[in-house]
Amino acid sequence: MNGKLRNMTSIYIMHENKILLLYRQGGRVVNNVWTASAGGHFEENELNNAKACVLRELEEEIGITEKELKNVEMRYVTLRRTNGEIRQNYYFFAELCECINSEFVSNEGVLKWFDISELQTLEMPYTAKYVIEHYLEIAMFSDKVYGGIANGEQVLFIELPEF
Repeated sequence: MNGKLRNMTSIYIMHENKILLLYRQGGRVVNNVWTASAGGHFEENELNNAKACVLRELEEEIGITEKELKNVEMRYVTLRRTNGEIRQNYYFFAELCECINSEFVSNEGVLKWFDISELQTLEMPYTAKYVIEHYLEIAMFSDKVYGGIANGEQVLFIELPEF
């Protein structure tokens, strides 16, 4: 292992029992699958602030700012070793404010609102699929933060308590 890291953020936006997903097209790392509403790589000045990174990506890709959201929370940090690097992902979840028009366009692909019941059938990046599964089964009913390690067969999650 050469020590190369790839740090990324993602945000899932919820609204009325639906979740906004992006069919990402033309991406360098993730392409032609359903991903979070927005996300991307850290800029050098964001390395210690995942929220700043995800909010920048959200505004660049969709034009949404933090004031149009509520309950923006980091809920997962995952690690996956692939292609000679360790990929560290920070997953955020948020709710769209009621007064905001829910029709968005992205410069990264096609955005679509999905009913939560439809998510299991969609093709997603490896770690993201497990995050969504875990979130829908467990995390959406709490305010806990989870760490996840991908082992090639699944992503193993553990609560990250503050102490």
